[in-house]
Amino acid sequence: MAGVPPGAAVRVDSTHSPPPPNPTPSCAVTTPHLRTLRDPRPALAAGGNPTNTYSVAAFDYPLPQHLIAQRPLADRAASRMLVLSRDTGAIEHRQFRDFPALLAPGDVLVVNVSRVILARLIGRRSNGRPAEILLAHPEPDGTWLAMVHPGGKLKSGRTVAFGDEAVAEVTDVVGGGLRRVRFSGRLDVSAVMERYGAVPLPPYITRPADQQDRDRYQTVFAREDGSVAAPTAGLHFTPELLAEIQRRGVIVAEVVLHVGPGTFKPVEVEDPAQHVMHAEWYHIPEATAEAVNHVRRDGRRVWAVGTTVVRTLETAAGAEGVVRSGGGWTDLFIRPPYTCRAVDALLTNFHLPRSTLLMLVAAFAGYQHTMAAYREAIAREYRLYSYGDAMVVV
Repeated sequence: MAGVPPGAAVRVDSTHSPPPPNPTPSCAVTTPHLRTLRDPRPALAAGGNPTNTYSVAAFDYPLPQHLIAQRPLADRAASRMLVLSRDTGAIEHRQFRDFPALLAPGDVLVVNVSRVILARLIGRRSNGRPAEILLAHPEPDGTWLAMVHPGGKLKSGRTVAFGDEAVAEVTDVVGGGLRRVRFSGRLDVSAVMERYGAVPLPPYITRPADQQDRDRYQTVFAREDGSVAAPTAGLHFTPELLAEIQRRGVIVAEVVLHVGPGTFKPVEVEDPAQHVMHAEWYHIPEATAEAVNHVRRDGRRVWAVGTTVVRTLETAAGAEGVVRSGGGWTDLFIRPPYTCRAVDALLTNFHLPRSTLLMLVAAFAGYQHTMAAYREAIAREYRLYSYGDAMVVV
């Protein structure tokens, strides 16, 4: 394939157009209720589930609170790594530093280069009481869609001040927990985020964000501003590991998917088919699509670094698995019995019970294998979630 030799790095063109309006700006995001949940195994009838469809309750699992990683390790690459075989369900326990050895020359490793913005803004209401705005994404008219707290107090026409330098006015209640807000004052939105913003850590991290998070809640390859949550599978990489991967003859290719607040949205219905996904904006460069298609034609593997990459590539993949370049909004909900067409191996973190992310992993690895791997990880006290340990499915 001309222009993409083994070991090459395929970069996103940073001049691509900004995201157009979100066609489905509706999501109700609440803090997941972290509780000890029943073992999902009784949900399966004897002999398994021949239709490969499951209720949301089947994705419950016991959640020891002390395993939720509240801070990153001092060394990004020091995480443990559970390796799961899609074919057999066999499990290996390794270190993330071993990850490059799992790759073969000519494979392509696809990473999401979206960068987390300082989207959690703390200001004051007109009565002097504190208020919080969590920015979701900008609109073409200069407004932003956002979540606010306290939601019952911040109705249309209410304002939140950031010192005497900027004011955010709620101009519309969009629905689904979202507001449309317009900023005015001496500071533009970027300056407001820099001065008054905080890293939007997920709800299960119970401490306030601090200076360390500004670095560690970003991947080392993050470049395109727009996410309100990190694509956390990429947090384990260091520049040295990426260099080693390329020395092995692996193509490192890039996509963008800006993670929205809907990533924290719990599935609150028992039938997953009734769950509404929040749309997120993505972009696939032509060179990345070319690299993925070439590798798959040659019988080599496409590795997705995280569920965001899986959703991006699968959104753009045709029936034969050919990936199209370009961008747009995706609300693709991958769950059993979905069969991935463009991805052969997955690097991910561990995910919340009953979450769409766990369902995606179950679709890719198989439900029984996935839940068995989670039981094993918890028994061995793996660190869970954004700042936690890694899981590889091959």
